[in-house]
Amino acid sequence: MTDDTSGTLDEALERLHAAGPERGGWLSNHGPMAVEALVRHGQGGSVHRWLGHYRGKLEDMPGAYAPITEENWREALGDPRHIADWTAYFGHELADRPWRDVLALWWPRLLPGIAGGATHPVIRVGHAVRTLLDVPGEPPAPRTTELAHALGYWAARHAPLPPLGRLPGPPSGSAADALAAVLPVADQSGGIRDRLPQLTAFPAWPAQRREPAQRREPTQRTDPARQAEPDTRAIGPDAAHDRLAELVRAATLRYLTHGHGEPVMLVHAATAPNAVLRTLPALPRELWAPSLDAAWAASAAVTAAYGPSDPLPRPAAAADMAPEEVFARAAAHGDEHAIKLTDTALDVARDAAAADEDPQPALAAALHGCALIDPPPTAP
Repeated sequence: MTDDTSGTLDEALERLHAAGPERGGWLSNHGPMAVEALVRHGQGGSVHRWLGHYRGKLEDMPGAYAPITEENWREALGDPRHIADWTAYFGHELADRPWRDVLALWWPRLLPGIAGGATHPVIRVGHAVRTLLDVPGEPPAPRTTELAHALGYWAARHAPLPPLGRLPGPPSGSAADALAAVLPVADQSGGIRDRLPQLTAFPAWPAQRREPAQRREPTQRTDPARQAEPDTRAIGPDAAHDRLAELVRAATLRYLTHGHGEPVMLVHAATAPNAVLRTLPALPRELWAPSLDAAWAASAAVTAAYGPSDPLPRPAAAADMAPEEVFARAAAHGDEHAIKLTDTALDVARDAAAADEDPQPALAAALHGCALIDPPPTAP
């Protein structure tokens, strides 16, 4: 991370914590995610100006509804009336316990609802965790407060996907082919809350080697397309990490040919799994494989909800550009989704360069996002 000796990030987070995580009853507050990316990629000088333009999209934090306790949290999970209550609950938890311990406890509780809030809550958690991992010692208070807001948002919007069957995975076993095998929902009108209930089955990915298990007699006849959830015991943490990175890369590059389906929403097919990938280093390793499964479900869900039936040719490649130049373009564009997609694309480009592969396709995906997504009425 760019050394934020100016305190710009923490000041910006403090400004944003007076606002709620949503506006208009459903649209997400992207401010904390965007400013974290701006600071990280050397655009800290534009943060407060960007917030000045963004403040029209902010609403005050909703009022309290009823306190969250150890006795009632299950009933309150997924109830947006408790947004402020959940935020306060996590604020108390993080004041009393190390943030990694709180995250390790709540991550598996929240993971089944990863698609809630159109995946924005888990993305916000990923950005918050990244800022905390930057600090070797006691983190600044605004960063733990940001984690409380992010976890609270996720808990309030927790929404499991409908029961899903498993379709055959791609013969290649690749993430790119698995995403290509995801079928679009039949009715692509309305918002994501209208589309996700239409999901019925996803391709089985990643391909897994099952460990020998005790034979059990079936209790009922089942449709072959509706098998039990995959047994992930054979996937170790390191393999889960690598497959998750592959998924992020595949979803990012897929944006080049499919982003036109819905340029804003399809950003999340890449940014949601990348948020999970960024969180892995802060989690116990036994949670990495379940995190991969949840990230695949989130990416596939967004792909099914918004992906077009037909791809378009890849846009003509731009002249080679340095990552910082690409991010500067996204910052100048000003839209929060263009900033977030570019932030993820730079991760993919960095990994490609480290593996002696071409980073330019990932950077091209970022530039394509800037071309497809409308800039704000008054760009910062």
